[in-house]
Amino acid sequence: MEISFDIVVLLFFVAMMAGTIDAIAGGGGLITIPALLAVGLPPGAAIATNKIGGFACSAAATIHFLRIRQLDLKRSRRMMLGTLLGSLVGGIALTHIDSNVLRQVIPVLLIGFAVYFLLSPKVGAQDRTQRITTGMYALFIAPLIGFYDGFFGPGSGTFLAISLVTLLGMNLVKATAHAKLLNLCSNLSAVIFYALHGNIWWAYGLPLLVGQWIGGTIGARLVVTRGHQLIRVLMVLMAVAVSLKMIFFD
Repeated sequence: MEISFDIVVLLFFVAMMAGTIDAIAGGGGLITIPALLAVGLPPGAAIATNKIGGFACSAAATIHFLRIRQLDLKRSRRMMLGTLLGSLVGGIALTHIDSNVLRQVIPVLLIGFAVYFLLSPKVGAQDRTQRITTGMYALFIAPLIGFYDGFFGPGSGTFLAISLVTLLGMNLVKATAHAKLLNLCSNLSAVIFYALHGNIWWAYGLPLLVGQWIGGTIGARLVVTRGHQLIRVLMVLMAVAVSLKMIFFD
Protein backbone atom coordinates (compact mmCIF):
# COMPACT_ATOMS: atom_id res chain seq x y z
CA MET A 1 0.00 0.00 0.00
CA GLU A 2 1.59 3.26 -1.14
CA ILE A 3 1.30 6.56 0.70
CA SER A 4 2.68 9.92 -0.39
CA PHE A 5 5.29 11.79 1.62
CA ASP A 6 2.91 14.75 2.05
CA ILE A 7 0.33 12.54 3.74
CA VAL A 8 2.99 10.98 5.98
CA VAL A 9 4.08 14.45 7.16
CA LEU A 10 0.47 15.59 7.64
CA LEU A 11 -0.48 12.53 9.68
CA PHE A 12 2.67 12.81 11.79
CA PHE A 13 1.98 16.40 12.90
CA VAL A 14 -1.74 15.75 13.38
CA ALA A 15 -0.86 12.72 15.50
CA MET A 16 1.66 14.65 17.59
CA MET A 17 -0.96 17.28 18.43
CA ALA A 18 -3.58 14.63 19.13
CA GLY A 19 -1.19 12.64 21.31
CA THR A 20 -0.37 15.68 23.43
CA ILE A 21 -4.04 16.39 24.09
CA ASP A 22 -4.93 12.72 24.57
CA ALA A 23 -2.23 12.19 27.20
CA ILE A 24 -3.67 15.07 29.22
CA ALA A 25 -7.42 14.66 28.85
CA GLY A 26 -8.26 11.95 26.30
CA GLY A 27 -10.16 12.50 23.07
CA GLY A 28 -7.23 12.42 20.65
CA GLY A 29 -9.28 10.34 18.24
CA LEU A 30 -11.41 13.43 17.58
CA ILE A 31 -8.38 14.78 15.72
CA THR A 32 -6.81 11.68 14.14
CA ILE A 33 -9.91 9.86 12.89
CA PRO A 34 -11.16 12.83 10.79
CA ALA A 35 -7.61 13.19 9.42
CA LEU A 36 -7.55 9.53 8.39
CA LEU A 37 -10.95 9.88 6.75
CA ALA A 38 -9.77 13.04 4.94
CA VAL A 39 -6.81 11.21 3.35
CA GLY A 40 -9.07 8.47 2.03
CA LEU A 41 -9.43 5.67 4.57
CA PRO A 42 -12.84 4.00 4.88
CA PRO A 43 -14.52 4.57 8.29
CA GLY A 44 -13.85 1.05 9.58
CA ALA A 45 -10.20 1.19 8.58
CA ALA A 46 -9.83 4.69 10.08
CA ILE A 47 -11.15 3.53 13.47
CA ALA A 48 -8.91 0.45 13.45
CA THR A 49 -5.80 2.29 12.22
CA ASN A 50 -6.34 5.01 14.81
CA LYS A 51 -5.75 2.42 17.54
CA ILE A 52 -2.09 2.24 16.48
CA GLY A 53 -1.66 5.89 17.43
CA GLY A 54 -3.71 5.47 20.58
CA PHE A 55 -1.50 2.59 21.66
CA ALA A 56 1.68 4.63 21.03
CA CYS A 57 0.35 7.64 22.96
CA SER A 58 -0.72 5.63 25.99
CA ALA A 59 2.55 3.64 25.94
CA ALA A 60 4.73 6.76 25.84
CA ALA A 61 2.72 8.48 28.57
CA THR A 62 2.76 5.36 30.73
CA ILE A 63 6.55 5.06 30.45
CA HIS A 64 6.96 8.68 31.53
CA PHE A 65 4.60 8.25 34.49
CA LEU A 66 6.50 5.11 35.51
CA ARG A 67 9.80 6.99 35.44
CA ILE A 68 8.50 9.70 37.77
CA ARG A 69 6.75 7.14 40.01
CA GLN A 70 3.17 8.28 39.49
CA LEU A 71 1.99 4.69 38.89
CA ASP A 72 1.35 1.90 41.37
CA LEU A 73 1.68 -1.24 39.24
CA LYS A 74 1.00 -3.61 42.12
CA ARG A 75 -2.30 -1.88 42.83
CA SER A 76 -3.14 -1.71 39.13
CA ARG A 77 -2.54 -5.31 38.02
CA ARG A 78 -6.13 -6.47 38.39
CA MET A 79 -7.47 -3.25 36.89
CA MET A 80 -5.17 -3.74 33.88
CA LEU A 81 -6.42 -7.28 33.35
CA GLY A 82 -10.05 -6.21 33.67
CA THR A 83 -9.59 -3.39 31.14
CA LEU A 84 -7.81 -5.65 28.66
CA LEU A 85 -10.44 -8.38 28.83
CA GLY A 86 -13.26 -5.85 28.63
CA SER A 87 -11.74 -4.28 25.52
CA LEU A 88 -11.36 -7.66 23.86
CA VAL A 89 -15.02 -8.49 24.49
CA GLY A 90 -15.97 -5.02 23.23
CA GLY A 91 -14.06 -5.54 19.99
CA ILE A 92 -15.83 -8.86 19.44
CA ALA A 93 -19.21 -7.32 20.27
CA LEU A 94 -18.59 -4.54 17.76
CA THR A 95 -19.01 -7.05 14.94
CA HIS A 96 -22.42 -8.19 16.23
CA ILE A 97 -24.14 -5.26 17.98
CA ASP A 98 -25.44 -1.91 16.76
CA SER A 99 -23.59 0.94 18.51
CA ASN A 100 -26.36 3.54 18.03
CA VAL A 101 -27.56 3.14 21.63
CA LEU A 102 -24.15 4.21 22.92
CA ARG A 103 -24.17 7.18 20.56
CA GLN A 104 -27.25 8.45 22.39
CA VAL A 105 -26.21 7.69 25.97
CA ILE A 106 -22.52 8.59 26.07
CA PRO A 107 -22.87 12.34 25.22
CA VAL A 108 -25.28 12.75 28.15
CA LEU A 109 -22.82 11.10 30.53
CA LEU A 110 -19.85 13.11 29.28
CA ILE A 111 -21.67 16.44 29.52
CA GLY A 112 -22.81 15.47 33.01
CA PHE A 113 -19.22 14.81 34.04
CA ALA A 114 -18.11 18.12 32.51
CA VAL A 115 -20.73 20.02 34.52
CA TYR A 116 -19.71 18.13 37.67
CA PHE A 117 -16.05 19.15 37.25
CA LEU A 118 -16.98 22.76 36.51
CA LEU A 119 -19.13 22.99 39.64
CA SER A 120 -16.64 21.13 41.86
CA PRO A 121 -13.32 22.98 41.45
CA LYS A 122 -11.62 21.10 44.31
CA VAL A 123 -12.32 17.63 42.93
CA GLY A 124 -9.04 15.97 41.99
CA ALA A 125 -6.85 18.59 43.65
CA GLN A 126 -5.60 16.00 46.14
CA ASP A 127 -6.11 12.38 47.12
CA ARG A 128 -9.37 11.55 48.87
CA THR A 129 -10.95 8.58 50.61
CA GLN A 130 -11.83 5.65 48.33
CA ARG A 131 -15.51 4.96 47.81
CA ILE A 132 -15.00 1.40 46.58
CA THR A 133 -12.14 -1.08 46.88
CA THR A 134 -9.55 -1.52 44.14
CA GLY A 135 -10.79 -5.10 43.72
CA MET A 136 -14.35 -3.93 43.07
CA TYR A 137 -13.07 -1.39 40.55
CA ALA A 138 -11.07 -4.11 38.79
CA LEU A 139 -14.03 -6.46 38.73
CA PHE A 140 -16.76 -4.07 37.59
CA ILE A 141 -15.60 -0.62 36.43
CA ALA A 142 -12.37 -1.45 34.56
CA PRO A 143 -13.97 -4.16 32.36
CA LEU A 144 -16.97 -1.92 31.66
CA ILE A 145 -14.86 1.00 30.45
CA GLY A 146 -12.54 -1.41 28.64
CA PHE A 147 -15.57 -2.87 26.86
CA TYR A 148 -16.67 0.61 25.85
CA ASP A 149 -13.20 1.44 24.54
CA GLY A 150 -13.03 -1.73 22.46
CA PHE A 151 -16.62 -1.40 21.26
CA PHE A 152 -16.87 2.32 20.58
CA GLY A 153 -14.06 4.40 22.10
CA PRO A 154 -14.60 8.19 22.21
CA GLY A 155 -14.05 9.58 25.69
CA SER A 156 -12.80 6.34 27.27
CA GLY A 157 -9.73 8.06 28.73
CA THR A 158 -11.98 10.70 30.26
CA PHE A 159 -14.23 8.03 31.78
CA LEU A 160 -11.21 6.26 33.26
CA ALA A 161 -9.74 9.40 34.82
CA ILE A 162 -13.08 10.56 36.26
CA SER A 163 -13.86 7.13 37.69
CA LEU A 164 -10.42 6.91 39.31
CA VAL A 165 -10.94 10.32 40.94
CA THR A 166 -14.50 9.76 42.13
CA LEU A 167 -14.33 6.08 43.08
CA LEU A 168 -10.71 5.41 44.09
CA GLY A 169 -9.98 8.88 45.50
CA MET A 170 -6.96 9.65 43.31
CA ASN A 171 -5.91 13.20 42.56
CA LEU A 172 -6.20 14.23 38.90
CA VAL A 173 -2.52 13.84 38.09
CA LYS A 174 -2.37 10.34 39.53
CA ALA A 175 -5.73 9.46 37.95
CA THR A 176 -4.52 10.64 34.53
CA ALA A 177 -1.39 8.52 34.89
CA HIS A 178 -3.37 5.40 35.78
CA ALA A 179 -5.91 6.15 33.05
CA LYS A 180 -3.09 6.06 30.47
CA LEU A 181 -1.91 2.72 31.89
CA LEU A 182 -5.39 1.23 31.58
CA ASN A 183 -5.81 2.81 28.13
CA LEU A 184 -2.59 1.07 27.13
CA CYS A 185 -4.18 -2.28 27.99
CA SER A 186 -7.41 -1.58 26.09
CA ASN A 187 -5.53 -0.21 23.07
CA LEU A 188 -3.22 -3.22 23.01
CA SER A 189 -6.22 -5.53 22.99
CA ALA A 190 -7.86 -3.53 20.19
CA VAL A 191 -4.67 -3.45 18.07
CA ILE A 192 -4.30 -7.24 18.35
CA PHE A 193 -7.96 -7.79 17.48
CA TYR A 194 -7.96 -5.45 14.47
CA ALA A 195 -4.59 -6.69 13.23
CA LEU A 196 -5.77 -10.30 13.26
CA HIS A 197 -8.85 -9.29 11.27
CA GLY A 198 -6.84 -7.25 8.73
CA ASN A 199 -8.55 -3.93 9.45
CA ILE A 200 -5.42 -1.83 10.03
CA TRP A 201 -3.81 0.11 7.18
CA TRP A 202 -0.24 -0.03 8.42
CA ALA A 203 1.24 2.50 6.00
CA TYR A 204 -1.06 5.12 7.52
CA GLY A 205 -0.70 3.79 11.06
CA LEU A 206 3.08 4.17 11.30
CA PRO A 207 3.09 8.01 11.07
CA LEU A 208 0.42 7.99 13.77
CA LEU A 209 2.56 5.71 15.92
CA VAL A 210 5.60 8.00 15.77
CA GLY A 211 3.64 11.26 16.10
CA GLN A 212 1.49 10.12 19.00
CA TRP A 213 4.46 8.61 20.82
CA ILE A 214 6.11 12.05 20.79
CA GLY A 215 2.84 13.80 21.63
CA GLY A 216 2.09 11.36 24.44
CA THR A 217 5.47 12.10 26.02
CA ILE A 218 4.90 15.86 25.75
CA GLY A 219 1.40 15.59 27.20
CA ALA A 220 2.55 13.44 30.12
CA ARG A 221 5.21 16.00 30.98
CA LEU A 222 2.63 18.80 30.90
CA VAL A 223 0.36 16.82 33.23
CA VAL A 224 3.08 16.78 35.86
CA THR A 225 4.39 20.33 35.42
CA ARG A 226 1.03 22.08 34.97
CA GLY A 227 -0.98 20.03 37.47
CA HIS A 228 -4.65 19.30 37.90
CA GLN A 229 -5.92 22.69 36.66
CA LEU A 230 -4.66 22.03 33.13
CA ILE A 231 -6.15 18.54 33.19
CA ARG A 232 -9.48 19.87 34.43
CA VAL A 233 -9.79 22.50 31.70
CA LEU A 234 -8.83 20.14 28.86
CA MET A 235 -10.93 17.31 30.26
CA VAL A 236 -14.03 19.48 30.32
CA LEU A 237 -13.32 20.80 26.81
CA MET A 238 -12.72 17.32 25.38
CA ALA A 239 -15.80 15.87 27.09
CA VAL A 240 -17.96 18.57 25.52
CA ALA A 241 -16.20 18.20 22.14
CA VAL A 242 -16.72 14.42 22.07
CA SER A 243 -20.37 14.88 23.03
CA LEU A 244 -21.05 17.51 20.35
CA LYS A 245 -19.37 15.41 17.69
CA MET A 246 -21.42 12.35 18.60
CA ILE A 247 -24.66 14.34 18.66
CA PHE A 248 -24.26 16.46 15.53
CA PHE A 249 -21.61 14.95 13.27
CA ASP A 250 -21.78 11.13 13.52
